Amino acid sequence: MGDRNPGCELDIGWLNNVHINLPAIKQRATALQSRRAVKKEWQAAWLLRALTCIDLTTLSGDDTSCNVTRLCLKAAHPLSPDLLVALQLEEISEKITTAAVCVYPARVKDAVSSLKKMGMADKIPVASVATGFPSGQYLLKTRLEEIKAAVADGASEIDIVIDRGLVIKHQWEELYQEIQQMKEACGPNVHMKTILAVGELGSLTNVYKASLVAMMAGSDFIKTSTGKENVNATLPVGIVMCRAIRDYYQRVGYKVGFKPAGGIRTAKDALNWLILMKEELGTCWMYPDLFRIGASGLLGDIERQLYHYATGRYAAIHEFSMG
Repeated sequence: MGDRNPGCELDIGWLNNVHINLPAIKQRATALQSRRAVKKEWQAAWLLRALTCIDLTTLSGDDTSCNVTRLCLKAAHPLSPDLLVALQLEEISEKITTAAVCVYPARVKDAVSSLKKMGMADKIPVASVATGFPSGQYLLKTRLEEIKAAVADGASEIDIVIDRGLVIKHQWEELYQEIQQMKEACGPNVHMKTILAVGELGSLTNVYKASLVAMMAGSDFIKTSTGKENVNATLPVGIVMCRAIRDYYQRVGYKVGFKPAGGIRTAKDALNWLILMKEELGTCWMYPDLFRIGASGLLGDIERQLYHYATGRYAAIHEFSMG
């Protein structure tokens, strides 16, 4: 990834000069989706790349230590041994894991403990949502304490949520300062992903401006959604956020990662996002240090498509369990 983004001073002039051409963005999104899909061994390779970029996630009210352990097992061994053999990947099977597991703060200890028992704690980081997820409507003091608690329990990545009201009211200075404090609470060794909750920001112009402010405040990643909004990750939003990342890199010189999340369930969805990353940002943004997919059900469909490639037939989705 190179040097991590340290942020920069808030540039209100840059924000005031933002203009989003909505018809052009929609046309670009349509063009990306209509491209001829990669086929055969190329598709299998791209799907394996997508698999290694997944933040395998469980964010349910009924999460327990048991299903978190199952999640960690699946993250460490996302493909069955017979499928690895069929794909001729058994010699590198230890390299085929998801990028991270993502849980609520209360389940961080469970995830860290499970990965340690499997000997995978150094290979698979634990990400925790924080700061009053998914609403962000908690007192700032409480949100900061939640970050510190998750880090103390072993989380090495924190997915924060912003106060959407600050974006809607264009209170950029306050948003910038809050994200800076959250970055400080994460500490020097923990990566921070900033969730914009794009479906609640009102416009693509606000999405672009919020993306810039999050990066100026020192975010390591910007993320589309919590997965709990009515509108989550869409390609038009992805294009706008990726162009904000590109503009920030060209002006400031630091690469910021991108994480679409919410509603990404099929292998075809994953391929569309990888194509977007390659065309908008370049090949270096197609690896886990700069690209993640937040998903819970996506892995099953990727397995199913890889099984079809290896055997020539489809298996039922229920045959690919979570552990």
